Amino acid sequence: MAIDVRRGSDPTPAPPTAAGAMPEVGQLEKGVALCLSGGGYRAMLFHLGSLWRLNEGGLLPGLACVSSVSGGAIVAALLATRWPELAFNSQGVSAPFGAAVVQPIRALARHTIDVGSITGGLLNPFSTIADSIVAAYRKHLLGSQKLNSLPDQPRFVFNATNVQTGALWRFTKEYMGDYRTGRVMSPTLELAVVVGASSAFPPFLSPVHLKLNPQSVKPDPGSDLSHRPFTSNVVLSDGGVYDNLGLEPVFKRYDTVLVGDGGAKMAPEEEPASDWARHSRRVLDLIDNQVRSLRQRVLIAAYEDSSRQGAYWGIRTDIANYQLSDALPCPHATTLELAAVPTRLAAVEDALQERLINWGYAVCDAALRKHFPPKTSTRPAFPYPRGV
Repeated sequence: MAIDVRRGSDPTPAPPTAAGAMPEVGQLEKGVALCLSGGGYRAMLFHLGSLWRLNEGGLLPGLACVSSVSGGAIVAALLATRWPELAFNSQGVSAPFGAAVVQPIRALARHTIDVGSITGGLLNPFSTIADSIVAAYRKHLLGSQKLNSLPDQPRFVFNATNVQTGALWRFTKEYMGDYRTGRVMSPTLELAVVVGASSAFPPFLSPVHLKLNPQSVKPDPGSDLSHRPFTSNVVLSDGGVYDNLGLEPVFKRYDTVLVGDGGAKMAPEEEPASDWARHSRRVLDLIDNQVRSLRQRVLIAAYEDSSRQGAYWGIRTDIANYQLSDALPCPHATTLELAAVPTRLAAVEDALQERLINWGYAVCDAALRKHFPPKTSTRPAFPYPRGV
């Protein structure tokens, strides 16, 4: 897919400001950042449950930043577009949350958009797989909403991976770019394209190409690749290739970090394939698994040494580890089954949707009450009576 954003680009945008800068650790801002990981529809629904609990706890309007990747970017983009409709009350709770956020995400989850997009992209010489994915996001969820229409507070960051530079490419209302290429200020890109880039799972849904006006790309200090072709044709893949937690944009900036992790864990294989293609894929999965684990360990270590406040909850977490006597009943064997739902953009039947939402709600509730208490005293209860 090639998205041409050259036409109409401002050749002299304002220089980069502190709005997107990453301060050193000793200069952390006081503020709560929320990270929503990748993981296809599985993660999207898991995060929807977490957002449900954050809303009940009165925590959503206090967020300074929402950083998202792939499946997390889908639900974050919808949250961003519906933010003006949420009408938070004096306790910070949105009564319209269900209609504004829950219902549209669940409606999207009833549609398979990956297989049809792959087939269409392979058979249609005038369209790519990524074109079809973006069209599906536009049709079923985001319409023609653009980055520059997002709210100023919280700050929404959508993450993709720049395949050329090996850096994290960030989309925000203020700018899009990476530290090696530079930035395009005040981008007017469609959110459907942004989410399409963030969720461009390799190998089939990746890459997404952005065609830029090189004059609109302004280097940061130290940008070593701020020249063609890096500033004219940007090649992007799924944000999870670089950082599946969406942690990097917030970890060096905010003193409080909440992380919802709906990512899959690599399964063991008794007899790994020996042919070069499948063996290479297995080795790449091993590398990816280690990178994810290291980011998680850095985060937990920061909580433990009090350099960061906040809470982490994951789709593979054993809720018993929070040691709450009144945690919602979520048997670990059952929740591991939910964690094993494939990383796809494939239709999820309603009963499974509800279980994933319930699990995201329950484990987020336990993490918050253990480490970052909600502002309201609402007694937690599964959004859907079936439980997990």
